[in-house]
Amino acid sequence: MTLIHTLYEPEGRGPHPTILALHGWGASALDLLGLAPLLAGGQFLVLCPQGPVEVPLGGATGYGWFPITMGAPPDPNAFGEAIESLRDFLATAQQRYPIDARKLVALGFSQGGVLAYALALREPARFAALAALSSWLPAALAQQFAPVSPDQLPTLVQHGSADQMIDVGRARESVEALRRLGVSLTYREYDMGHEINPRSLRDLSAWLHDKVISPIMLA
Repeated sequence: MTLIHTLYEPEGRGPHPTILALHGWGASALDLLGLAPLLAGGQFLVLCPQGPVEVPLGGATGYGWFPITMGAPPDPNAFGEAIESLRDFLATAQQRYPIDARKLVALGFSQGGVLAYALALREPARFAALAALSSWLPAALAQQFAPVSPDQLPTLVQHGSADQMIDVGRARESVEALRRLGVSLTYREYDMGHEINPRSLRDLSAWLHDKVISPIMLA
């Protein structure tokens, strides 16, 4: 497989409901793996690929998905390459691991959330749900997508009101863009910074259980 990755696999033969978990700028494939046992009682297989862009961190190295230019949208070429590498990664993962393709979630934190938005809104029928944590949906990217059917892609957006990295106003703008696309949306703000705190984690876990593990099916 082309991307370094870590994996949490539940007990049993599967196929398992699966989360594609995309880390933020300067993190790694290990960053979100620790969430796996805490989400819906550890029922999800969690795939954590690592971004290909090296990020120097004062003697250490982190990773990202595409170069960041403060105040500017993502470079289209670099962003497109990141999307295609993730699509290829996911296609290979679905052949290698016991993934339930009907219960596949795109989840991303910070920069990873931008990629999760792009993957899921581009192919809403492919994903059972979308979760964007402390992230944003660039306006130019949102304009590329067609409206989503009301019965597709339940979406959770979580953000800290004191986020010092990505202002909460950008999350609110993203929510308005999602509403214009007709997305079935749950939006939650928390008294926190650029992070996942115990309350937001509990809400995420409950939401994943309700929307993916045991969704209410209307006749």
